[in-house]
Amino acid sequence: MGIEKRKLRIIIGSVVLLMTLTERSAADPDAVSPGKNKEVLTLGGGCFWCIEAIFQMVKGVTKVESGYSGGQTTNPTYREVCSGTSGHAEVVQITYDPAAISTRELLEIFFIVHDPTQLNRQGPDMGTQYRSVIFYRTPEQKLVAEQTIRELEGRKTYPGKVVTQLVPFITFYRAENYHQEYYQLNGMQPYCRAVIAPKIAKFRKMFHDKLKS
Repeated sequence: MGIEKRKLRIIIGSVVLLMTLTERSAADPDAVSPGKNKEVLTLGGGCFWCIEAIFQMVKGVTKVESGYSGGQTTNPTYREVCSGTSGHAEVVQITYDPAAISTRELLEIFFIVHDPTQLNRQGPDMGTQYRSVIFYRTPEQKLVAEQTIRELEGRKTYPGKVVTQLVPFITFYRAENYHQEYYQLNGMQPYCRAVIAPKIAKFRKMFHDKLKS
């Protein structure tokens, strides 16, 4: 009977482990293995529609997904995130080739296309879900982020203090399908024209050498 119980516990433990790995993989397959010669960076800087539209244009970036990170709710919905109860931030997950573009270059773009001195907001978008945040995966990413922020404050690019959070990455939840490639599919929508289009224009002007051909 003791042997049978031990076998049962082993079977149950294996099933639980498999379910955990499956859930993690479904939430964020790139967190486990982004692919050969690829790295992943997860950033929050206001509405994910804005940030996604810009990084899709950056050469060296192979994949951009909008989603949620940094909260306590598993598989959150957009409504839960917008309510502020999930604790998640709207983020974009960027898969890139470090031989074509560096983490530093991506962060330089990030800090120009949003205002890192605004606490829990970006322009008209207000709430903790719009906080400025970098979810780092490695000590190297953290170090680069810290150096970039110090230099940004040293140059006094913005009049206020940078409030961007540096947080260890845990999990990324992909947002609903209608949020993916939002600007590309809804470019004439009022929000896109009033908020996203000016950010893209600023990016094109300042980082024209980083544009995909």
